[in-house]
Amino acid sequence: MKTDFEIAREATLEPIYDIAAKAGISAVELEPYGKHIAKVPYTLINEEKVKKCNLILVTSITPTKSGNGKTTVSVGLALGMNRIGKNAVVALREPSLGPCFGMKGGAAGGGYAQVLPMEKINLHFTGDFHAITSANNMIAALLDNYIYQHQDDGFGMKEVLWRRVLDVNDRNLRTIVTGLGGKTDGIVTEGGFDITPASEIMAIFCLATSEDDLRRRIDNVLLGITLEGKPFTVKDLGVGGAIVAILHDAIHPNMVQTIENTPAFIHGGPFANIAHGCNSVMATKMAMTFGDYAITEAGFGADLGAEKFFDIKCRKAGIAPKLTVLVATAQALKMHGGVNEKEIKTPNVEGVRRGLANMDKHIANMQAFGQTVVVCLNRFATDTDEELDVVRRHCEEQGVGFALNTAFGEGGKGAEEIARLVVETIEKNPSKPLKMMYEDADDIETKVRKIAQNIYGANDVVLKPAAKKKLARIKELGLEHFPVCIAKTQYSFSEDAKAYGLPTNFDITIRDFVINTGSEMIVAVAGDIMRMPGLPKSPQAERIDVVNGVIEGLS
Repeated sequence: MKTDFEIAREATLEPIYDIAAKAGISAVELEPYGKHIAKVPYTLINEEKVKKCNLILVTSITPTKSGNGKTTVSVGLALGMNRIGKNAVVALREPSLGPCFGMKGGAAGGGYAQVLPMEKINLHFTGDFHAITSANNMIAALLDNYIYQHQDDGFGMKEVLWRRVLDVNDRNLRTIVTGLGGKTDGIVTEGGFDITPASEIMAIFCLATSEDDLRRRIDNVLLGITLEGKPFTVKDLGVGGAIVAILHDAIHPNMVQTIENTPAFIHGGPFANIAHGCNSVMATKMAMTFGDYAITEAGFGADLGAEKFFDIKCRKAGIAPKLTVLVATAQALKMHGGVNEKEIKTPNVEGVRRGLANMDKHIANMQAFGQTVVVCLNRFATDTDEELDVVRRHCEEQGVGFALNTAFGEGGKGAEEIARLVVETIEKNPSKPLKMMYEDADDIETKVRKIAQNIYGANDVVLKPAAKKKLARIKELGLEHFPVCIAKTQYSFSEDAKAYGLPTNFDITIRDFVINTGSEMIVAVAGDIMRMPGLPKSPQAERIDVVNGVIEGLS
């Protein structure tokens, strides 16, 4: 089969004005970025249409290191639904340069289920990530300058909480010292970098409902604690307006097209392991405004992205899916069934059967939120009919809808089965009202424990001394009503990245809490998870090149 990039290059793209017209968006509303990308003003969101739209969440079982193909299913489902006569619009996250040049490669779907132009989407796109990075680091520079300029006035910080970010995987930047050199080079400070998708600015960007809301949230960002023990915010720094100015254009959702020339929105890109893992509220509501069905995804497995989608995004945005699609692959099931990762492409029916425990836990978790769940199995060339039948029969026995997806090789045609299942299920058995995993009134420790025990299956939660100290500060600041966002490995229900399947008899260790007063959530850092990833031994960058003026290797 041709590579993703070869398929993308051979596709016929329509002008973005024509794509917008299909959605009912006038050309005069667009701010084009070339021929095939445009910003669409968030003011076009219609809350009445949002209420009537059928929102569909795509999530997955615990993934392998190469993923389970959620984006391929999300795009493929949109293609399949349009093929059967339904008006479906997909809303996705923007890819990060870190994974693109690191382990995973691009994130615009795959095969014949892509969003295009994929090379622009995977690289600089409309500059949203650069704007978010610049906004974050502008705050850091302005804070350092404020401390430097006011030191003779007796001003100082007991603790600086704000970190710099970069959209590159770079372990060497996790812990740094700034201000080295002479007196005029600043005050010596220990700090560090996170990756841009973990930035609080990214979370604010994705949760804001308007530019005014963006300003309010940015003003509220907690930068540190002064020598007097008082919180110091962006509002105290007096630069909230400048930061909003940097994000003024970026805040509007981006419209592109699928490989079959249907509308798609791509906006924002927090990771689900170290952040809340959902595209912007604005992009989701834009898809819900212009589609009868809106398809969106949440990052990594359902224990991470979907939980945060419900408990954070839906809680704050007032939306709820009519259906959740759980993506699985025979390869991932075999990995969870104890098959060596090097052998998961080899037929192994028993391995698939043993791995179903992982899928069942994810199904039960989604049902606990009141969601109706259907399973979509992404078919690979190495899968056997016997392996797939094991999964199909198991789902039938559980009373859970099941469909194969071959959109990777066949485009929308290969997603018609899942499309029909989705439409039929929403008509006959839509999700019940959303049940959150915890109440706003629960304290932070209780919220973490409810997620750890009910979603992950942990015995208990263990707080390290630094986490206990931060928890006391959260209580002191009156922030316990915020939702929690647990940063945890994506490869296991536990904090052990190699504990595949359905691990038991484990605790979740919280080593720190990150206070996000702008995005209005508390990030609980579990186990050894890093908010700045490192690069693998053989990064994808080694396979990316420009040949005869064409970029290769992004898929």
